[in-house]
Amino acid sequence: MNVRRRLIPGTAAAAVLALGLGTLSACSSDAAGSSNGTYNVVASFYPMAFLAEQIGGKHVHVTSLTQPGQEPHDLEISARQTAQLQESDAVLYLKGLQPSVDEAVAQSGIKTKIDAASLTTLKEHGDGHTHEDGTHEDGHDGHEGEEHGGKDPHVWLDPVRYAQIAKGVGRAFEKGDPAHAADYRKNTEALVEKLDELHSRYETGLRNTRTRTFITTHASFGYLAERYGLDEEAISGLDPESEPSAARVRELERKAKAEGVTTVFYETLVSDRTAKTLARDAGLRTDVLDPLEGITDKSRGTDYFQVMDANLKALRKALGAE
Repeated sequence: MNVRRRLIPGTAAAAVLALGLGTLSACSSDAAGSSNGTYNVVASFYPMAFLAEQIGGKHVHVTSLTQPGQEPHDLEISARQTAQLQESDAVLYLKGLQPSVDEAVAQSGIKTKIDAASLTTLKEHGDGHTHEDGTHEDGHDGHEGEEHGGKDPHVWLDPVRYAQIAKGVGRAFEKGDPAHAADYRKNTEALVEKLDELHSRYETGLRNTRTRTFITTHASFGYLAERYGLDEEAISGLDPESEPSAARVRELERKAKAEGVTTVFYETLVSDRTAKTLARDAGLRTDVLDPLEGITDKSRGTDYFQVMDANLKALRKALGAE
C-alpha cells in the first residue's frame, strides 16, 4: 500500500522521535494519559479522526495529525506531533497510507495502537482499472500474502468495510478505557447502524444505471466500485500525482465512447488539470467525487456521511441512474 514513496529516512525519524520525547519529558504528568478523565486519541487523518470522535463521544479528545486541506499521503511527522503521539492514550491510523506515521507509531511507547488496516480485508486495486469483481487487468484478486504493502488503503469509501473497522475501534476503546466501555459500545452500535443505512442507500441508488463505468483522476474508489458492481477507470493509479501515459489517455477516450461515460471525476485535494484536459478532449463533463481524505470548505458536506451522500448523488447523475 505504498501509495507515496516519500518516507522519512530512519535517522531523521529517530531524531524527530527523540526531540518529541524530550518535549514530553518537560510536560507535567497530569497532561499525559487519561488522568484528567479524558481518553486522548491521536488519529492519523480524517477518516480515522471521524471514527474516534463518533465512537468516543464526550469521553475522548481527538487530535488529527493531518490538517484540513493537507494531502494525507504527503504528511511528515513534526517534533510537536511526535510529542502529541507520545502523550496520547491511543493512536488510530491506517498502516501503509502514511509512512512517517507508521514509523513514529512503531517507535512510540503508546499502549493502544489501533491499525485500521488490520480490522478489515485489504485488496490490490491495480494501477488504473478495477473490475466489478475486484480483480485487475492482470487477473489478481488481491488476496495473496498477508502484508499490507502494495494494497489499496481507501477502505473507508466502502461503508461495509468502514463499519468493520468501526467495530474494531470500539472494542479497542472499550479495552483501553474500560470505565466508559458501555458508552463506547453504544456509540459504536449507533455508528454501524448509520453506516448500514448508507450502504443501503448506495445499494439501492446504484442498482439500475445506464452505464456501470466511471472515470476518476486516481484509483481511490476500488472498494466502492467492487461493493456496488461498478467499473472504476482511473487516469492514474493509486498515486494521485502520477502522470498517465498517452496510451492510457487514448484508452480512456475509447472506453468512454464505447461505454457511454459522461463524466470525468476529480477530487478536492489534488490538481484537477488532468481530469479537465481528458474531459475536454473527449467531450465529457467534469464533477467532484470526493475520496474523503479530509474535509475543507470545498467539500460537499461537513462530515463523512454528508460527503458520501454527495458522492452518491454525483455517481447517480454520471451513471444515468433510474
